[in-house]
Amino acid sequence: MVLRRGYNNQSERIEPSTFLRCFQAIFAGLILFQAVLIGGLFYYGSWAAIAAVIQQPEFHFALKLTLWTSLVATALTAFVALPSGYVLSRCRIPGQAFVDTLLDIPIVLPPLISGIALLILFGPLLGEHLTKLGLEIVFSPRGVVIAQWFIATPFAIKAIKQAFDSIDPRMEKVARTLGFTPGRVFCKVTLPLAKNGIISGLIMAWTRALGEFGATAMLAGITRMKTETLSVAIFLNMTVGDLEFAISTAIVMLMIALISLVILKVFLRTEVMV
Repeated sequence: MVLRRGYNNQSERIEPSTFLRCFQAIFAGLILFQAVLIGGLFYYGSWAAIAAVIQQPEFHFALKLTLWTSLVATALTAFVALPSGYVLSRCRIPGQAFVDTLLDIPIVLPPLISGIALLILFGPLLGEHLTKLGLEIVFSPRGVVIAQWFIATPFAIKAIKQAFDSIDPRMEKVARTLGFTPGRVFCKVTLPLAKNGIISGLIMAWTRALGEFGATAMLAGITRMKTETLSVAIFLNMTVGDLEFAISTAIVMLMIALISLVILKVFLRTEVMV
């Protein structure tokens, strides 16, 4: 079979095999670029340097702070993204385009601008009231959680909405005709069917929160051994020329992200096979 562009010019014929090979070459180039990119990071690092860095108190502090803040941020993301994704999937919302744009702001805005907006909100606007309640957000670990949550939530909402969109609403209606309450339909029918998409969205949100820097730097600051996440630790040590610490920490973060994504893909593939 020969594909033509609407006329019989022999030079304009495109063989499907050639067409596919062009796409394969582009795909192979992308994979090669990614492999070289990651390989370069490992090439300039060393296992001896990594072993030395992970024994330092600064690394321990940054790792602990990053893990607990990202996990708390992901829990808050789940609390917000699950109902939000369901509403976006099942309800007709006035001004849908505006609402979608509003939710996408943390994705399209540079993290530094998001951080400035958060700083104004929790500083001049709400700071005094929050202080009276004993809640210090600005330049504190709580600010790290808020910044991570703000940046990661839109990614989870999109993934969860797509998971709910993939479910045939008629299945929920059938469950309602069998006497299930709306809440029971959601828990017994909708959630199990959307489970893989929800888990995928939350892991994406967690990995995004794990590496967040810009908004965190603006809202929580970059104070060593106080609001020092792994990303902040990399920045601080790069500025003072400690490349060994920075590269080793970057490799650790890369390995955490890669392992998380591999576990996710294996889990989802196993679920599909079952």
